[in-house]
Amino acid sequence: MTKKRTITVERMDGQAAEHAQDAFRLVYAEAFAEPPYNETEDDVTATFRRFRSQARKATFRAVLARTEDNEPVGIAYGYPLSADTGWWDQLTNPVPDDMRREDGHRSFGLMELAVRESWRGQGIARRLHDMLLDGIDGERVLLNVHPDNKAASAAYRAWGYRKVGEARPWEGAALHDVMLLDLR
Repeated sequence: MTKKRTITVERMDGQAAEHAQDAFRLVYAEAFAEPPYNETEDDVTATFRRFRSQARKATFRAVLARTEDNEPVGIAYGYPLSADTGWWDQLTNPVPDDMRREDGHRSFGLMELAVRESWRGQGIARRLHDMLLDGIDGERVLLNVHPDNKAASAAYRAWGYRKVGEARPWEGAALHDVMLLDLR
C-alpha cells in the first residue's frame, strides 16, 4: 500500500516564479508533450521565453503545486489583460466591442494550467485554479483550451466557464476554444 503524498500549493509573484522556472518548465513540458498538444522542446523553449517576459509584469501571479519532497506536480499562471491586449484579435469571429473592452483590471488571462499526468484526478488542477484566482478583483477570467483536450474542457465547463469563441493563440497554432468565467 502506497502512502498518500501531501501536496502543497504556493502562490508566487513573477520574481518567485522566475526563480522556480525549472519546476514550471518540467510540469509544462511533460503535460504539453501529450496529445493533443504534442509540443516539442523547441515549443517549450518558446513558451519559456514568453514566460520570462510575462513574469516581469507587475500584475503577474502564479501557483506551483509540489509534493512534500519538493517534486513539482502542477502549475498555473496568468495576469490581467491590458487595454491594448491582442487576445481578442486572435478570435476567428469578432465579438461585440463591449466584450472586447479591457482596462488592465477587467479580465484575468489564465495563460497556463497544467498537472503532470501521474497526479491528475486528485483535485490538484482545481486547487491551482482557485488559489491563482483568489483575491483578484476582475470581472472575468479568460483562457484558451484545445478542444481535443476533453478532460480540460469538461473541467472548465464544470467550474463555470463558457465558450465565447475560437482563436489561434499564436501563428501556426491549432484552433482553440476561448472560454470565459464570469466572476460577478
